Amino acid sequence: MISFLDTALVLSGLAGLSAAIPYSEYILAPPSRLLVPVSTKFVNGSVTNPKALLSSNSSSASAEFQGKSGVTYDFGKNIEGIVSFTVDGIQGGDDQYIGVTFTESSLWISANSCDATADAGLDDPLWFPLNGSGTYTALPQYRRGAFRYLSITHPNSTGSVSISQAPVNMTAQPAAGIDGLRNYTGYFHSDQENLNRVYYAGAWTNQLCSIDPTAGDALVHLGVINSTERLNYTVSWYNNYTIANGTETLTDGAKRDRLVWPGDQAVAVPSIFVSTNDLNAVRNALTSLYILQNSSGAMPYAGTPFGQITGAFSFTYHLYSLIGLHNYYIYSGDFAYLNARWGQFKLALDYSLSFIDTSGLQNVTTSADWLRFGMGGHNIEANSILYYTIQLGLDLSTVVNDTSSNANWTAYAAGIKSAANARLWDSAAGLYRDNETTALHPQDGNCWAVLSGLVANNSQTASISSGLAARWGKYGAPAPEAGATVSPFISSFELQVHILANQPQLAIDLINFMWAEFMLDDPRMTNSTFIEGYSTDGSLHYAPYTNDARVSHAHGWATGPTSTLAMYIAGLQLVAAQGATWRMAPRPANLTSVEAGFATGLGQFSATLSRFNGTAASVGAVGVAGATKGFTYDFEAPVGTSGSLSIYEEGCEGTVVLRKMGGEGWQSGSFAVANGSAEIEDLSGGLWHALLTCS
Repeated sequence: MISFLDTALVLSGLAGLSAAIPYSEYILAPPSRLLVPVSTKFVNGSVTNPKALLSSNSSSASAEFQGKSGVTYDFGKNIEGIVSFTVDGIQGGDDQYIGVTFTESSLWISANSCDATADAGLDDPLWFPLNGSGTYTALPQYRRGAFRYLSITHPNSTGSVSISQAPVNMTAQPAAGIDGLRNYTGYFHSDQENLNRVYYAGAWTNQLCSIDPTAGDALVHLGVINSTERLNYTVSWYNNYTIANGTETLTDGAKRDRLVWPGDQAVAVPSIFVSTNDLNAVRNALTSLYILQNSSGAMPYAGTPFGQITGAFSFTYHLYSLIGLHNYYIYSGDFAYLNARWGQFKLALDYSLSFIDTSGLQNVTTSADWLRFGMGGHNIEANSILYYTIQLGLDLSTVVNDTSSNANWTAYAAGIKSAANARLWDSAAGLYRDNETTALHPQDGNCWAVLSGLVANNSQTASISSGLAARWGKYGAPAPEAGATVSPFISSFELQVHILANQPQLAIDLINFMWAEFMLDDPRMTNSTFIEGYSTDGSLHYAPYTNDARVSHAHGWATGPTSTLAMYIAGLQLVAAQGATWRMAPRPANLTSVEAGFATGLGQFSATLSRFNGTAASVGAVGVAGATKGFTYDFEAPVGTSGSLSIYEEGCEGTVVLRKMGGEGWQSGSFAVANGSAEIEDLSGGLWHALLTCS
């Protein structure tokens, strides 16, 4: 490693990020919580002036629904909330009704049903018996968690109803207040528009998944209606169950399950941090899980009421709750919360370690996971996540000054790594097997083997990256452990694998064709949020479910690109709480420009990268002759922090010139780049300019 320790004081007036977040034009969150549709999708029957209810309508005219008729309105993006409508007039008797239905995907537009939240069937419409002119509002338990399309239906064969307004009061992310939904603390921009759209769609997805804790799914049909049934009637739905304390909590999905799931947080929370930094919702969600830990140390598979109803235990989701505590601490710096939960963390980790058998691996005895198939035995995913969690425990132990378990944890970790590589690595395939009894090479376990550091060497990392990419289909990266499935959850982890393998172009390619071109641009999608899962053939069928209408189109576990772009492409990484220690590690691949930034309690972090091609370049007074390509990388971290710079540019042999703005002028240094890499340590917080030149 190259050390470049600069102890010079940095002027407190050093330029920082603007008070206004850059690139706010990409933010999908609205400036107001009162939302109205932007267009009509379908008009059925006789409806006069159906566009009267659109945002573009400036007149006071009404839409008149005559006889059996209806209009499907399009909000242009996935939204949520409580619907109202204003009736201006009724003709034809006292038994007139208006019905309202909702759907995220255009596949399930119907006058008679909503898309689904139960294991079988479609959801009930909302029926409003009319008793005169005035405003009608759905009850709070009928706030719809996510929809792009809203259909208004007049079911009566005679009579007519005139409606002048049909707004939706958005209730998601309540802690943001009336007009704070667009108050992001993070941003991202590049020269590839697809990446920009994906970053902000991920942020919006997570905003929709952050809800009033009293508005969880009541799960009234769990265990009553099963997935094998074929129903000829619609089913009831209620979003009025208290799932956590506080003013807001993070859930898995906006439409469903509207519950706290720890696995989902492993992807959603980093993406929340780099965009809205809504950590209050994260803390409340974590607390709701930790209060359910039992005396053995077992953490719940999911939050209330699912965990209590099913009684299921998941070896992996148990560990995700521990990973969640680490992530929350790193992003928030909330030592008091970490310290208060540390005993529970240790108890939970020791519970997992109690399942390690004479093989040196954890023996998984339950099948519960992210709805993949075949979980059990010496599973590579479960053991990799356990290995990773042990490393987090070792790191946190020094924070809370309790290293009493470290020797034991270290020994277990070494045993897991050795046994996994001896028993589960398939050298012929260049991938890990799911367990000793199968030839299946899972996406989840191979991703986690890399992310956890369980791999034995860099060659394995490179092999896994290449092996996973070789399996890509037209619509994304497959997860064969879940059948013919593309899982945006596990593929979110795969993005990081390719970057750790020094193949960032693979990550960018996957974001482009899977998230942007399919998950955003396919007309069956919401074009604004990310789906829970789908089939490798591009059909919106998720193999773990038989009820396609149930699939969530706003799921936090699908938002991995948002954090990947900020942390791994732009390179802004926190090593210690709130970035007291940081690492700048840009991996731009074919991008010509990248910008990103976010804030912690210590201040602003930002980076700007610009690529050049030419015969010469310079930074300040330092000229670089003979350079043919490279990039400039300007980065900033709060004064008082420290960190490092990691450069990787495939095929580069050259130089990094690094300079810092100090109180007395510039501090500078020049460092060799060999085999595309340079690692420069012991940098102090402030504003830095780096110039990479490759000959």
